[in-house]
Amino acid sequence: MNSSFKVEEQSQLQIVEREDVDDEDDLFETIDKLISQGINAGDVKKLQDAGIYTCSGLMMHTKKHLTGIKGLSEAKVDKICEAVEKIVNFGYITGSDALIRRKSVVRITTGSQALDELLGGGIETRAITETFGEFRSGKTQLAHTLCVSTQLPTHMRGGNGKVAYIDTEGTFRPDRIVPIAERFGMDPGAVLDNIIYARAYTYEHQYNLLLGLAAKMSEEPFRLLIVDSVIALFRVDFTGRGELAERQQKLAQMLSRLIKIAEEFNVAVYMTNQVVADPGGGVFISDPKKPAGGHVLAHAATIRLMFRKGKGEQRVCKVFDAPNLPEAEAVFQITPGGIADAKD
Repeated sequence: MNSSFKVEEQSQLQIVEREDVDDEDDLFETIDKLISQGINAGDVKKLQDAGIYTCSGLMMHTKKHLTGIKGLSEAKVDKICEAVEKIVNFGYITGSDALIRRKSVVRITTGSQALDELLGGGIETRAITETFGEFRSGKTQLAHTLCVSTQLPTHMRGGNGKVAYIDTEGTFRPDRIVPIAERFGMDPGAVLDNIIYARAYTYEHQYNLLLGLAAKMSEEPFRLLIVDSVIALFRVDFTGRGELAERQQKLAQMLSRLIKIAEEFNVAVYMTNQVVADPGGGVFISDPKKPAGGHVLAHAATIRLMFRKGKGEQRVCKVFDAPNLPEAEAVFQITPGGIADAKD
């Protein structure tokens, strides 16, 4: 896809009411259905106040966590869990059913054909894509491009949905969105209106912003959540080895929340990560830097991509870890219109 790529439709999303919910996938049943199973409407409201809006979202919480919600006793929680199991099947399904469920996954273009091919079609929904690399390696530029490409119609390899952006380092630039939207032939004002943005200042604030997203995502069709960067506030708010265990525990809780959001609402999660020097890498390793966050972050990310600088505005993306992609590389370029294919 080159920078002259134009979209005939304007960017007002051609939104079909939650078009990702295909008939065979009942995971997006709202918890309002519990009322028909005899659950008190007041108790349903308490669940919603706690950020739980769908049946699948409810099953992602332990009974211990649910009884911690003010006004819900153990007996009520047991009754709620029984009711949910009648609405949605959370047991085993066949491999064929799993394949059908995978068909609801949407792949969103990065703006670069080479990068899309490397990723098997683009950034996936129901998955966490993590990029790490030094500063100026293109992580945030990809985030800005995805803010626009996610709003393209699906037949143009977009997500036909809105974008949520959590910014921990103050790097979001709405003015950067304008030329990217113009490159894709979209109305910049409408594109910006379809992005909700929040600046997080502490790791607790970052987590609370994620909790508040459930309400928005249950009402409107979101297709992308960006966290740029996922680790920055944890590195600031926890210092020294003495706090490392607590930091990793809190980080794990937040990553768990991201995974649940991705699966519950069929959105793509794109998060950027920083690098740390690896003094144990030795003198013979040409690039002794590794992603921050340790094993906790490594296990949470579905797809890990390593970005590094190439010549001029070119950047190189390497698949660092992915369940279904070979270890390969792609070259892309940062242009005024966002991420695009490299020009030789």
